[in-house]
Amino acid sequence: MSGDGVPHPEAVRLGREAARLLALSGECEVRPGLTDREFTWIEAEYGIEFADDHRAFLAAGLPINSARREEGATWERPWPDWRDGEEEELRRHLDWPVREVLHDVRLGAWLSSWGARPEDEAEASRIAGRELARAPKLIPLYAHRFLPGGRGTYGNQVLSMWGADIIPYGTELVDYITHEFYPSDDDEGPREGGNPVPVWDEFIYDDPS
Repeated sequence: MSGDGVPHPEAVRLGREAARLLALSGECEVRPGLTDREFTWIEAEYGIEFADDHRAFLAAGLPINSARREEGATWERPWPDWRDGEEEELRRHLDWPVREVLHDVRLGAWLSSWGARPEDEAEASRIAGRELARAPKLIPLYAHRFLPGGRGTYGNQVLSMWGADIIPYGTELVDYITHEFYPSDDDEGPREGGNPVPVWDEFIYDDPS
């Protein structure tokens, strides 16, 4: 973002192109995009900041009501409805990455950068919680796909979060939409090459089990 608060043109391009591709896919209903006033309220209410490309994506159109059903029905409404969604549901969605990683920590997951794992389970959870609190806040994009937040940032990897099982699912937002909604036989598996996401990307390259 420039000094006058205007998003970088590349951030706007990424967000708008991702929104265009999603609308063409027919995979969900797309309602009018969020307004500046709505963004201000959402960020204040939930204590978050959208990345500039994520903001441009949601300003171009608010996706809701997926046409596909997530396996296992974990996400009845995989697209977060920032305008009319239930507060409790949105907070659960926002809390998902940390909550599920801490669940896996209790089952034995651990990063080598955290040092030796304490034998005491409560202490291990405390340390893991402290380290995760230092990580960039992840904002739900679709189901268990998340984009790092942060005003003035853009072009970061989209991460697929399932507890400590974390993989890059798009090198950036446009690549993610293409990978998720326009799959091809030779376009499977993790999407390597995006900007690293501090702390979270350690789970990708450091066996946490």
